[in-house]
Parts: sequence; structure tokens; C-alpha cells
Amino acid sequence: MNIEELREYCLSLPGTSECLPFNETTLVFKVGKKMFALTDLEESLFVNLKCDPGKAIELREQHPAVKPGHHMHKKHWNTIHIDGSITDKLIHEWIRDSYDLVIKGMTRKEQEELANLFS
Repeated sequence: MNIEELREYCLSLPGTSECLPFNETTLVFKVGKKMFALTDLEESLFVNLKCDPGKAIELREQHPAVKPGHHMHKKHWNTIHIDGSITDKLIHEWIRDSYDLVIKGMTRKEQEELANLFS
């Protein structure tokens, strides 16, 4: 997986937008107004993803390329170094899990507004 494939997948999820809110190289993907993934455009490829706290620890134990979220709340975020040791399919699954967690944390009104965009 490269940066364009990562970007393409994130943007394929309904209601997703991208922005550079922190600096010129930190690319953030949001659903609605909430971030579900971020990466850096200049460093080696990685992605920070929101994760269920129990699953976050489990993934870190199973995969050396998965670390506590860099510059993020370590309980709820993982940093995945995309170095070829984890399949694209699994990375896509984790991105989708992050996206779904963010939607689940939205208010009912926000969820309904998002659903109305795509119905």
C-alpha cells in the first residue's frame, strides 16, 4: 500500500473529507467533523487509527508494526507502520473499524444527517 492507495480507500468511505489542519504534511481524514485517520505526507508511510482500547492492545501484541498512537491518546489510537508486514486487506479493515467507531460516537442527529447524505 502506498499513500495514494491509503488516501483513495479513506475517501471511498461515505461522508469522508480530507484536510491539512495541523501543518502542510499531516493529512487528516474525517467523517463529518470527526477525525478517523491521519498520516504524514513526508515521513515513512504510517496511519494513525482510532481503535477499541482492548483491541488496540491486542493488535500491538500481535503485530510489531502496530504501536500506540503517535501524538494521540494511546488508549484509543494505534499507529500502523505500513511496511509490508500487514496486508492491505487488514489495513482496510482497521481503517473501516476506525471510521465506524467515529460514527458510533456521533450524536443521533449527526448520524442521521450523514445517513441522509447517502440515501
